[in-house]
Amino acid sequence: MNRSYVSAFRFLLLVFAVLSCFVVLLGRLYYLHVVQHERLAGLADKARNRVQVVNARRGDIVDARGNLLATTNAVYTIGLDPHSLKEEDYAKIPEIARLLDLPEAKLTEAFDTRYRLGSGEAGKEPRAIRWTKLAENVEEPVYEQLSALGVRAVYGNRQYMRVYPGGELAAHVLGYVNKEAQPVMGVESYLDFYLRGQDGWHESERDGRRQELAQFRRREVEATNGLSVELSLSASIQHAVEEEVRRVVAEFNPQAVTIIVGEPATGYILAMANYPSFDPNHFWDFPIDAQRNRAVTDMFEPGSTFKIVPAAAALNEGLVKADTVFDCAAPTAEYKGRTIKLPGDAHRMEDLTVEEIVYKSSNRGAAQLGILLGEQKLYQYARAFGYGEASGYAPSPEAPGTLHPVSAWDGLTISRLPMGHAVSATPIQVHAAMGSVANGGVLMEPQVVRRVFDESGETVVRFAPRARRRAVTPETAAQICDMLEKVVGGEGTAKRAFIEDYAVAGKTGTTQKIIDGRYSSQHHVASFSGFFPADSPRLVITVVVDDPEMRGPAYGGLVAAPAFRNVAKHCISTLGIPPVETDAELVSASGITPSSLAENSARTRPIATAF
Repeated sequence: MNRSYVSAFRFLLLVFAVLSCFVVLLGRLYYLHVVQHERLAGLADKARNRVQVVNARRGDIVDARGNLLATTNAVYTIGLDPHSLKEEDYAKIPEIARLLDLPEAKLTEAFDTRYRLGSGEAGKEPRAIRWTKLAENVEEPVYEQLSALGVRAVYGNRQYMRVYPGGELAAHVLGYVNKEAQPVMGVESYLDFYLRGQDGWHESERDGRRQELAQFRRREVEATNGLSVELSLSASIQHAVEEEVRRVVAEFNPQAVTIIVGEPATGYILAMANYPSFDPNHFWDFPIDAQRNRAVTDMFEPGSTFKIVPAAAALNEGLVKADTVFDCAAPTAEYKGRTIKLPGDAHRMEDLTVEEIVYKSSNRGAAQLGILLGEQKLYQYARAFGYGEASGYAPSPEAPGTLHPVSAWDGLTISRLPMGHAVSATPIQVHAAMGSVANGGVLMEPQVVRRVFDESGETVVRFAPRARRRAVTPETAAQICDMLEKVVGGEGTAKRAFIEDYAVAGKTGTTQKIIDGRYSSQHHVASFSGFFPADSPRLVITVVVDDPEMRGPAYGGLVAAPAFRNVAKHCISTLGIPPVETDAELVSASGITPSSLAENSARTRPIATAF
């Protein structure tokens, strides 16, 4: 029998090759487990461990009666892991397609597609599909029905979506939350600290299929939902105001419209609407200019609505009485040793009392009141009524208006400022100034937020009414109120603001716009600011219409006063403001004395009850 010959060289070569492989393997193991231990262990932990943020639910925004103005809905993005499918899951395709509103063919294709071709230098190597998005913004009830089907391969990731049920309702007051979940303008931005809540998180492990192993959760912090906000707005009044804005736009095609409704005694805003406006649910579909809250940003010369300032100032200083007479036919007046040309009136006027100057809206009469006051007093009272400074409305950036210091006045300012020229104001400033007359001479800070409250309804933060200052005495305010009532009377400029059985007080404004550096006779800002019932004011309503299209001057009494009346009538029915009442028991309950009734026997007024 022959013995096989074994080459010693080949045997040693084989042994060396095997030993070399073991050395390389041991070297690789040493490199991975010793040299690269920390880095690779970190990668493994990162792959297995997961810190997931649990989003907090943003708080609601409601009106004064609890009606939802902004809320947060839980929605789900639904996806599919085709590698987790079971054979019996295919029978549930029709029901899943129905719930997600998808074609069955498309869903079947997603079930069957488990790999996709790779890209780049790796070539066309197939890659496993672990997530295929089927639908997004799926509401929670639908997701619960989907989960009940028991298809583990189909699951959803929850997120919150901000919803504004009223659409454009109070859009400029509310603001909105953008697609990056950042609050933009309005109450959403102003009170974001309270509304947003505090996100939670949990740390857990995942298996090889990246599914969570809930039993291995290590740490977990629950999310704290945001607090809710109650506004002073009335959804019903806000809706009526926005309907009136649309009517004004349809009739006059103006560049802009603002209507504000508020309580003079508290400064709370019940409605604030602008044109142009936008829908915060689809804010991206509207020009950025439509998002501007014109009630607090747009400035205009207030015109005759400003005349309450020189009239109240002269009365408050004791320089005149309501029946003091001025020659309103005079073209000039003397001031500090020089002759000043007085502004003209819409039609010729002769001798007028202070009361007539107000309700007939005489420019020359107002100018003479300003001259009588002097520069410093006129400026001080204009500031006292809130002109030239921000009103304090917090939810939106606010323009302060323009009221130049006396040192910057020219020779005509003393005669032009009293008629509402040489000064600019926002609608909210005009509204607050008129509100101070209705509030017995006290200027209030406009507010739209009443309180912040928790899930149980308990108040966390209360926003109480805030008085800024006293502009004039209660007696002076009462005198101006009497004069403003006659503005809505037969000889006044706002007869279209008249409401049967209610005493209305207010002032019109008609301002020529400055076009190319000159006052235009074709472009105007028409306004009316008033309150009612005049003897015990419940509401102040301000209407500003920028550049309405009509033949002739766009007088505030023609354009803005009817809008005031329409809004006021809705407020009367909504709030239950009673009409004129002379019943003795009601008179006694109202606190009106017989002597006060005798003093006012020439006119009947409504008796207002508290809210």
